[in-house]
Amino acid sequence: MDAPAGPVSRALQASLLWYYRRAGWTAEGAPPVPRRCVIIAAPHTSNWDFVYYLGLTQDLGIRAHFMAKQELFRWPLGGFMRAMGGIEVDRSARRNYVQAMIDEFASRDEFMLTIAPEGTRGSVRQWRTGFYHIAMGAGVPLVCGLMDYRRRVGGLGPAIMPTGDY
Repeated sequence: MDAPAGPVSRALQASLLWYYRRAGWTAEGAPPVPRRCVIIAAPHTSNWDFVYYLGLTQDLGIRAHFMAKQELFRWPLGGFMRAMGGIEVDRSARRNYVQAMIDEFASRDEFMLTIAPEGTRGSVRQWRTGFYHIAMGAGVPLVCGLMDYRRRVGGLGPAIMPTGDY
């Protein structure tokens, strides 16, 4: 299921974690229990979010997964992206990603899927709803992720079960 981290992936991860700590970031809060949920990562406004995401998940002791465009899984970053929990998304083909992620939840005892509901790093007026439909279909709670750039703190909020009333 998850790709093992090779030496290059481990070195890159160690470098990013060094930077995360050097920048003074810390995690607050506790990881969700059970470890099956959809983590809402909003707003997603910078590529630096990924560096802090890696550090925060390590500090919280969780193995989170994320979906990313398939172009990021090509050489030289492909092995690293998979080792860090990445799941490829082919945006050029019409696929039912909601059902694919529901199936992924069904095949795993532990699966925390992080989704940026904006679907982009830019500012949007309305979130996409796939994260909600995945949680509903998989019967798992939603957990709000947080990153406070001013205080350099991140973490996870409480788990909220979706009701079907978006």
